[in-house]
Amino acid sequence: MSTADYKHIVRIMGKDVEGDKKITVALSKVKGVGYNFAQVLLQKLNINPYIRVGLLTDKELTDIENALKDPNRIGIPYFYFNRRKDMDTGSNIHLLTSDLDFIVSNDIDREKSIMSWRGYRHMFGLRVRGQCTRTTGRRASAVGVRKTALATPKTQKSGE
Repeated sequence: MSTADYKHIVRIMGKDVEGDKKITVALSKVKGVGYNFAQVLLQKLNINPYIRVGLLTDKELTDIENALKDPNRIGIPYFYFNRRKDMDTGSNIHLLTSDLDFIVSNDIDREKSIMSWRGYRHMFGLRVRGQCTRTTGRRASAVGVRKTALATPKTQKSGE
């Protein structure tokens, strides 16, 4: 491939990626795609994971985008997906970009509406995943502790 075919910026799934990054790192910049998922995807597509993004052909880029839209089609194991046993459909799906944000916010709203323990903690802005909260996670300042500036002592005039 000649330098005339090199692309400085490549758009993958609506995300602009610099052409000098390795393809595994560039794919992990897309929301919903991690480094391990990117490696498995490239392995299934028989693309060299050490190649730079700017050197990919248009066919390889379309193959990557099609595989990201439907990773089940190319045979990626379901345990790499970020949405296993979906609550609505019961199937294993992989979500990307704004779809991921939308589904996560819907899940949180559903937990709040059924008043589950996790929903309760989300409502009050507390830690949800079992972390200790006695000493960490204090966002506000201490209540009732206010230090006033000490009054400076009056200086005596030298003539008195």
